[in-house]
Order: sequence, then structure tokens, then C-alpha cells
Amino acid sequence: MTEIEFWRTGTFIWFTILVIFPLTLIMYLYIKDRNQKEHSILRNFPILGKIRYIFEKIGPEMRQYWFNDDQNGTPFSRLDYLNVIFSAKYKHRKIGFGSKRDFTPDRIYLKNDLFPRLYEELCVEQAPKVQTRIYEIEDDGLFTRKEHTKPVHADPFYLSPENVITIGQNTARHPFTLKGLIGQSGMSYGSLGERAITALSIGLGRAGGTWMNTGEGGLSDYHLAGQTDIIMQIGPAMFGVRTPEGKLDWEELEKKAQIPQVKAIELKLAQGAKTRGGHLEGEKVTPDIARMRKIEPWKTVNSPNRFPFIKNSKDLVSFIDQIRSHTGLPVGIKIVVGHAEQIEELASQMKESNIYPDFITIDGGEGGTGATYQELADSVGLPILQALPIVDRVLKQYGLRDQIKIFASGKLITPDLIATTLALGADCVNIARGFMFSVGCIQAQVCHNNTCPVGVATTDQSLQHALDIEEKSYRVTNYVLSLREGLYNLAAAAGIDSPTKFSHQHITSIKSSHSESLTHA
Repeated sequence: MTEIEFWRTGTFIWFTILVIFPLTLIMYLYIKDRNQKEHSILRNFPILGKIRYIFEKIGPEMRQYWFNDDQNGTPFSRLDYLNVIFSAKYKHRKIGFGSKRDFTPDRIYLKNDLFPRLYEELCVEQAPKVQTRIYEIEDDGLFTRKEHTKPVHADPFYLSPENVITIGQNTARHPFTLKGLIGQSGMSYGSLGERAITALSIGLGRAGGTWMNTGEGGLSDYHLAGQTDIIMQIGPAMFGVRTPEGKLDWEELEKKAQIPQVKAIELKLAQGAKTRGGHLEGEKVTPDIARMRKIEPWKTVNSPNRFPFIKNSKDLVSFIDQIRSHTGLPVGIKIVVGHAEQIEELASQMKESNIYPDFITIDGGEGGTGATYQELADSVGLPILQALPIVDRVLKQYGLRDQIKIFASGKLITPDLIATTLALGADCVNIARGFMFSVGCIQAQVCHNNTCPVGVATTDQSLQHALDIEEKSYRVTNYVLSLREGLYNLAAAAGIDSPTKFSHQHITSIKSSHSESLTHA
């Protein structure tokens, strides 16, 4: 081929694509990085440094899918994640060959009974059936995977009438009755997009016997989409029930309290991952979110870390009484336990005034959030397994335990963890990130950037397109039903007829090669 023929043929085009362009790009990057002043490694080693930063960028994904074993990932291991996904997609929790759990000391175990309960001996309500859809695998090859959904009439595993839990029975004009022990923890519209909130609402409503906490962002149209019971959370910024000046709008509060789905109100004092006020980036504050929160659109919002007018326990119980009297609904508080002495001080004030919340939500320090600071998430607040017994003990000490229900939260995503928490003193359990998994979350950990790749923790419409509301709503339903079924399996194994009857006598901890009952801990 002559030189003229070379230039006239397509060979030159390929030569440009494969040789000239890459060399030009490499040269450009070399000169650019060699002369920049921000990164020392790139300044001395432009090519190798660039490769280093590429590997650093993809490191989290490589560790998650290639190098971490099934139990090592954080905040949740791959095994944790799969436990939720299998429950949500296929409504089963079966495994083969044996447990992958690390059977070492310093763990809590459930005690089985020598004579467990038969299924027909369980106090469970199985009507009406729940119409849901589950996945069925046709082929699971190396390069192909075929599966389809099919309709099923699933058992709901509701609590029997004698075991239902009633909140505010002796204090509220409109008590709240629960036919299940598991609900969704606070997740705000804004932190999550409208598609995720809608899918959660529809899925929970279909399952029945559960509830949805709005999070401190307040009640939105999307929380109401699925006809599920709602616990409306009010945080220090009082989103959704605030005046333009940031004060509590009592008229708006009464208006929202009259919505039939709103069954209770929770005053958020703190959250496990952020013992501070909430944070929402301005790019997430769409006009729709601003309208529902009663704030200005496109402006970053940092809410206070406490209600300005609540400075002590006396102020708190007084505010609880005002809210309950005004709305007629049960009122609870959400706390993170730090000083046990402060819990005793609060209980003492409740006893003295005879004013107390209808429920206390205890969020462990291991709890999640859409956005917080590292130092708060890593080091502030007691984990749920340490915090829960403190509150349970203090309330019993002051004779208040029968009047106040305890909700617990903090990475409680499987039936065994829930049963353990119930045994330690909780009446009910809240779950947030498990439900996020059920609607598609993959732990990308970019909730605070509005760039969630699966459309869950983002208000970006193009990213939300990935989330199919109907399909994910069935996963939410299946997850709830699977958890409730698992709780009854564990109750039967423990020799009790209902998961409401788990107590300290049903758990033990293993320390230094000997068994120590937590009953005496």
C-alpha cells in the first residue's frame, strides 16, 4: 500500500482511533497532571498516579463484589443484604448446608424449648390472605437468568386478638392498635424520592398490620398513597406543621391529625446516626418537597438539634401533653440513649407529673441516615442492645412500663435480630434500611449526594426512573410477611405461642466458653 493509498483508505481512520487519539490523550493528561498543584502523586507520576486514582475510585465496588466475604461488608454484609432480598423477592429464608454465622463468644443466642409449640398451638391470625406476587426462577445459568413473578395468596401472620398491641389505650382519645410487631422507621420524603416512598406505602398497606413513620420531613402525599397506618414524626424544625417563622402551626397540626391514616405522633429528640438536626441538600429541595415541608425550594436545610422550647424533662412532658390533648392521638418520643441518669430523670418527671408518652422509640447508635457527620455516626449514642435494657429497666423501676410501649431500631433486619430485641424489652421494632433494600437500595452510600444509582435516595427524576413502583411494592409486602412468619417460627422454637411473649428468659450470651443468661445480666 502506497502512502497515498494509506491516507485514502479507512485504515487511517482506525489508525487514528487506535493509536493517535490514545497517544494524544495520554500526552494531554501527562502534561496536565505534571503541572497541576493539587495532587503530589500525579505531579511526580502522572501515568501511574492516574491508574492509582482509578483503582481508588472503584475500590468500594471491587471490595463489595470481589474481595469481601459474605459477612465482612459494612454497614451491612452481603449476607445481610441477601437475607432481605430473598425475603422480598421470593418470600423465603431457606438456606442449605448450615449457617455462615460466626459462632464465637460475646454473641446473643435464642434458647429453644425442649418441647416446642406445634403450628396449630400458635396464637396467630391468618385471615384475610394477602394477595401479593413473588418471583419464581426458571433458569439460573452462568450467563442467563430467567425468572418471572406469579400471584400468591400469602398468610399475613397477624397477631391474634388477645395479643394485639394498643398504644394510648388509657391516654388518647383515638388509641392505635397494632396487629403486627414490625413497621417502617422514619424515612422522609426528600431523603428518599417520591417513587420509593410510594412503593413503601403501597407495599406496607397491602401487608396490613404494620405502619409507616414519615421521618422528620413530615407527612407527604406519597406516604398516604398506599392506605397504610402512619406515625407522623415531628422534628425540631417542625416540617409540615410549621409557620413561616418556624413555629409550631397548631391549626395545621390538627388538620393533619384528622387524616384517618395518621394514627400517632412521634416527637423526634434524636436519631441514632445523627444526634443532631437533620440535613437536606438544596438540590434535593424541589418545589414539591418545599411545599410539603413548608420551606423555601432549592435551599439547603439544617434543622436544629433540639426543640428550642424544650430544655428539660419538665418541658418535654408538658409538650407531650399539649400535643396529645390537641390532637387526640397517641404521642411518643424518639431518643438515643446516652446517660442512664438522664433516662431516670425523665422517668422521675413522668412519675411525678403523671404525664408520659404513649411510646418511646429507642434508636441505636448503629442506626442509619441520609446524611450526617462521621464523628456522630461512628461514636455517639449507645447501640440498641445496650440502650434498650436501660430504658426497659428504668421504666419498670418507676412503675411506668405497662403504660409506655417501647419501639426499637438499629440494623434489625432479620427475624432473629428482631426476636432478640423483643426479648430484651422492646414491644415493637422499626426498620429503615431493610425496607430500603426491598425497594432496590444497593448500599452505594451516596444518599447525601442526590446521586443514588437505583433511584431510592434521590429526587432526581432521571435516576428515579429505575424504580418501578408496582414491582418494588410487592417486595416490600413480601419482606414484611416473611419477617412476621420468621418471628412465629422462632416463637414456636422457644416454646411460646406468640412473639409478643419473648422475654429475657429466652436469650443467653456466651462469654469465655461458658453460658451466661441475660436474665441476670
